[in-house]
Amino acid sequence: MDKTTKSVEWPTLLLLAATYTAWAVGTTALYPLSPLAAILLTGIAIAQFSSLQHEILHGHPFRSRELNEALAFPALNLTVPFGRFRDTHLAHHHDPVLTDPYDDPESNYCDPVVWARLPAPAKALMRLNNTLLGRVTLGPILGNLLWLKAEALLLRTDPAVRRDWALHAGGLALVILWLSLAAMPWWAYLLSAYLGHALLKIRTFLEHRAHEAARARTVIIEDRGPLALLYLNNNLHVVHHMHPAVPWYRLPALYAANRDHYLRRNEGYRYRSYAEIFARYLLRAKDPVPHPLMPAPQALPDTRAEAIT
Repeated sequence: MDKTTKSVEWPTLLLLAATYTAWAVGTTALYPLSPLAAILLTGIAIAQFSSLQHEILHGHPFRSRELNEALAFPALNLTVPFGRFRDTHLAHHHDPVLTDPYDDPESNYCDPVVWARLPAPAKALMRLNNTLLGRVTLGPILGNLLWLKAEALLLRTDPAVRRDWALHAGGLALVILWLSLAAMPWWAYLLSAYLGHALLKIRTFLEHRAHEAARARTVIIEDRGPLALLYLNNNLHVVHHMHPAVPWYRLPALYAANRDHYLRRNEGYRYRSYAEIFARYLLRAKDPVPHPLMPAPQALPDTRAEAIT
């Protein structure tokens, strides 16, 4: 952990309290007044909570891992156990494997050999998912289906994965108990959770790119608007990857003081804002689905001439 980190990081703790409060208000008092506003507020709170879980798995706001993880226990996002988020995300932080479809758990790319074997409808769906509009609308369901399929396979063989899902069941029970007493019905909460996942898909849409140099695979988005707060400045992503123990509220100053250094390091992989990203990629893909630096499948030899002779 960064030696300058305080024993209690109050900005993170206060934001977590505000997020839980917004989630509680959205699911209770606000819903009878305006169901739409309640769904929106709850969805934003779920996305903010996921960003705070990201802070927690990196060792914030306390120095005690047990205390930190207790803060992340309720399963507000429904489908991602905190322990699995922690372990897969920390594996993702091994920069030499970034974007690898097999070794990077958060890669959005596909092995070209696998891609070549997919049926046409699956390819069309994945191409659509590679636009920003597709990622936000289809991404939550497609991403969760692929995630849950992979987790189901691991549950059969990995005791640690079973433990994390058992803990998740406890956190989910708290949410179910709350919703059984709250004004918001289940269908509305599912919409809120979908919205929360959709908001997070904006952040992950182009965080990493395929590039020969591992240091140049991670983006900088110089946005200081509401999405930067929602993502806890993780839009300054190369700064976070270089200094994962630095708390979210210190990242902007760190970037401002060393901007040229970070942009040299990632070879200028930068956007001014999320507005620029929406303008460029709402309806078109930034990247291909098959990883562009992995070997393409070799064509089968044409044996027709041999057969004739």
